[in-house]
Amino acid sequence: MWDAHAGWWQANFTGGVDAEYTEQILPLAARHLAGASRVLDVGAGEGQVARLAAETAASVVGIDPSWSQLTAARERGGGPRYLAAEAGALPFPDGAFDAAVACLVFEHIDEAAGAIHEVARVLEPGGRFVFFLNHPLLQTPGSGWIDDRILDEQYWRIGPYLTVDRTMEEVDKDVLIPFVHRPLSHYVNALVDAGLSIVRMDEPPPPPGFLARADEYAEAATIPRLLLLVTRRWENGGTWSTSSS
Repeated sequence: MWDAHAGWWQANFTGGVDAEYTEQILPLAARHLAGASRVLDVGAGEGQVARLAAETAASVVGIDPSWSQLTAARERGGGPRYLAAEAGALPFPDGAFDAAVACLVFEHIDEAAGAIHEVARVLEPGGRFVFFLNHPLLQTPGSGWIDDRILDEQYWRIGPYLTVDRTMEEVDKDVLIPFVHRPLSHYVNALVDAGLSIVRMDEPPPPPGFLARADEYAEAATIPRLLLLVTRRWENGGTWSTSSS
């Protein structure tokens, strides 16, 4: 499925055409990957985040299960190496990287907890994981801006947040993408169970370039579309001491 829609993704979200990437995601990734020397990009796609990391890191590896995406990534160059692999079975030894990044990937993974454990495994103690998600609360399936003419109210409706739900979302005409909604607690608990501590959380507002696309987007300017969690692998390998429990 991702192979079939790789061209759609590349045309709509790479090469500077998408304001959410150029104005928000890529600057945040650059900030939180700064100083890393060995970076893993999980679900690298055609490589725009990996290429960004390679501007400062000595070694960057991107993994993705889609050959179409990997082919485009290799053609676009920029320094990273790319491998075909799944997030739940990373082909690297323990502690191979000092940073990892996943950008809007885990919403499309069925076994997210196992993949998070794999990311933690390949990080060295103290290594960071920069984790971008569609906001699990405010972008729940069925959420959206409501202009209620009967009650004369405007509000942001939130869909069935606590329900774990796997759907095939039609993101464009004839483009169906698997999307798994999970409450935020599922991700946070999986991070903790894997030995990763959250050191920063950001909920940035939609960037100006996105809001300018349509008049109705401006009404939801205070509703974040993105959630960023920055985590660190525990120095002791993920075992709480009695005093810290």
